Amino acid sequence: MSVTDTPAATGHRTGRWIDDWRPEDPEFWEAGGKRVARRNLTWSILAEHLGFSVWLFWSVSAALLAGMGFEFSVSQLFFLVAVPNLVGSLLRLPYTFAVPRFGGRNWTVVSALLLLVPTLLFAVAVQHPGTPYWVFVLISATAGVGGGNFASSMANINFFYPARRKGLALGLNAAGGNIGVAVLQLGLPIVVGGAGLFGLVAAGTGGLHLERAGYLYAGLAVVAALMAFCFMDNLSAARSNARDVAAVVRHRHTWVISLLYIGTFGSFIGYSAALPLLIKLEFFVPTPLPAGTGINFAHFAFLGALVGSLTRPFGGWLADKYGGARVTLATFAAMILGTLAVLAALARLAPNPTLDPAIATENQAVFPWFLVAFLFVFAATGIGNGSVFRMIPVIWKRDTRQSSAVIGIASAVGAVGGFLIPLAFGAPWIDDPVEAVRTSFAVFTLFYVLCLVVTWGAYVRRASVARVAGLADARI
Repeated sequence: MSVTDTPAATGHRTGRWIDDWRPEDPEFWEAGGKRVARRNLTWSILAEHLGFSVWLFWSVSAALLAGMGFEFSVSQLFFLVAVPNLVGSLLRLPYTFAVPRFGGRNWTVVSALLLLVPTLLFAVAVQHPGTPYWVFVLISATAGVGGGNFASSMANINFFYPARRKGLALGLNAAGGNIGVAVLQLGLPIVVGGAGLFGLVAAGTGGLHLERAGYLYAGLAVVAALMAFCFMDNLSAARSNARDVAAVVRHRHTWVISLLYIGTFGSFIGYSAALPLLIKLEFFVPTPLPAGTGINFAHFAFLGALVGSLTRPFGGWLADKYGGARVTLATFAAMILGTLAVLAALARLAPNPTLDPAIATENQAVFPWFLVAFLFVFAATGIGNGSVFRMIPVIWKRDTRQSSAVIGIASAVGAVGGFLIPLAFGAPWIDDPVEAVRTSFAVFTLFYVLCLVVTWGAYVRRASVARVAGLADARI
């Protein structure tokens, strides 16, 4: 039995449609299904990678705006970082249901081309120092289209793979997108003429040129759209209706999973967005102190997203092997320990209102402890992202359409954390920005405790809600 992936003229449809898709059939899978699924996964990863990069564009750009002549407050900068995450979370639901409506390949082309809006607007605005703050807020909001790409991409790939392979496939797809944040945070400062790569790359002598990054990613978006157009497929089986959506909305586990995903993915995207500004706020020391005093965020900001991205497939693999609930439980325990370690590092920072070199040097010595603790948290969020998403097709193993609908809802709700975390760090209602960060981490730690208790009560304990309801076995 072979898989036909050539253009099909069925009704009014145009483009590459596959009408016969049976991934759960081993013979069908080995006869060509696996090859088609891998090809679609490959180009899905590219499109999602760029979507994540554009979504988190402002995580680095906001910290570099001062070098282009823009003078915004700490709260204003954190808000610029937060806004795309809010818009992206709202777009994830319609993006999820765009796959059944238009086809996964077709929507990948459209969603990639939509990335031209935030990138080109950004490139124009940063070249004019007189651009008002409200314009930047609107432009940062358009970057939310990159956040929507994740939901449609994950829902699409969920249809291509059999249940026994979904954990790793979804983990690879998500990790390929997540790592776009790290690539952006590593590459953008270098591309625009800033420093980077642990200081191995020096700042350009011609000043900063943020517009270069906008034009670069606009060009890459066109490439991703072309690759999706030429090499991806639509699945006729990837269909859903209002009944599927209504069923999962009424399902209590949809909202339990969404809560847990706020803790894992919300933390990953929120911390990734805020880390460059956090390092600059807590450890950067401006002139007139000697050069080399303090930490340059451009040297290290990409590490958090990189670690979190690389551990996501590992979380999916662990969940396939030991069960998503058990791995998620361990993840939240690790996140609690990690955030407490970050708080301990921040508690060692001394106020330095007079820019005393001795105090600045002491604070700089705290940075390695802060970074290691934070990277530990990032690693845990990545594992948790993979394990929570692996739980979805297990709970809804009887209906792939409902499973994909839950992926959209959970990813939308989870992404709200990416908005709340930067907003909390830049809280204008707390006069001291450093104290706002410390308070935020204390609140986040308590939230992780709540997530741990919910995971144990709903999925891990012998009399858990899931098992009593007969929704899943011990390997959920």
